[in-house]
Amino acid sequence: MRIVVLTGGIGGARFLLGVREHARAIGADVTAVVNVGDDVRMHGLQICPDLDSVMYTLGGAADPDRGWGRVGETWVVKEELAKYGVEPSWFGLGDKDTATHLVRTTMLNAGYPLSAVTAALCERWQPGITLLPATDDRLETHVVVDVDGERKVIHFQEWWVRHRGNVPTHNFVFRGADVAKPGAGVLEAIGQADVVLVAPSNPIVSIAPILAVPALREAVANGPAPVIGVSPIIGGSPVRGMADKCLATLDIEVSAAGVGRMYGPRAEGGLLDGWLVDTSDAGAEVPGVRTKAVPLWMKDEALTARMVAEALELAK
Repeated sequence: MRIVVLTGGIGGARFLLGVREHARAIGADVTAVVNVGDDVRMHGLQICPDLDSVMYTLGGAADPDRGWGRVGETWVVKEELAKYGVEPSWFGLGDKDTATHLVRTTMLNAGYPLSAVTAALCERWQPGITLLPATDDRLETHVVVDVDGERKVIHFQEWWVRHRGNVPTHNFVFRGADVAKPGAGVLEAIGQADVVLVAPSNPIVSIAPILAVPALREAVANGPAPVIGVSPIIGGSPVRGMADKCLATLDIEVSAAGVGRMYGPRAEGGLLDGWLVDTSDAGAEVPGVRTKAVPLWMKDEALTARMVAEALELAK
């Protein structure tokens, strides 16, 4: 069995732990197509937060307390940059994390595509699944905001890290998506998949940038594999992060049903064949989509693996 997961963010990384565990139990192969909209160049280094979150989490190196970055991280580089007065001061690079960014940037500057760089980095971390960036091309999530009385377009990282989303926000724009091509191996993985899972990641800034790549969305929406989504909203609140702020900005109902309707039924030009919601949202209805309610809290790998098993059952 071949499973493809569209994913991004910390929630998506934790979901993949359960996918990997269940896949091992049933002898399945897993490919994760990972969001690159968060990617940013800082201090001359190319930083890929979602790819790194997935890689560190599956490699056993993620900080369990912060939920992001490396366990046992130190911040000497950040402190030294601050003493030099180097901006942006609001974005901190951990010392261990900096090594990853240095290797990545060196390879990118040498002409290797991001997909090849990601494969090389994974040689160290052995995530147990295949990680593919959604695209090797430049794709960045930018946010239309009001700051200091002016309408501006800022990078998602500035909106998320510097402002914590606490500025008047009007829209999310996926710069470069219209001309981006799917990353190496992505179309082949989707075309050979037995099922495509949409992780319970932020639907606006983790999943939407992936689907903004035209040929990638076409491959998922019109491919042979059933598409099963897992709700990132439980009882009207996001599992983690700021999905509620993102959804509200676009006037999308912050609920399991609201996100399901946003994705829409595949039979009517949308994305989904099935939609897994939490038991607290058992009454959620998405017209044209099979809906099933099961416990969705990812408290450990075993519980998450059971959730994945339920999603695969819904695909039958």
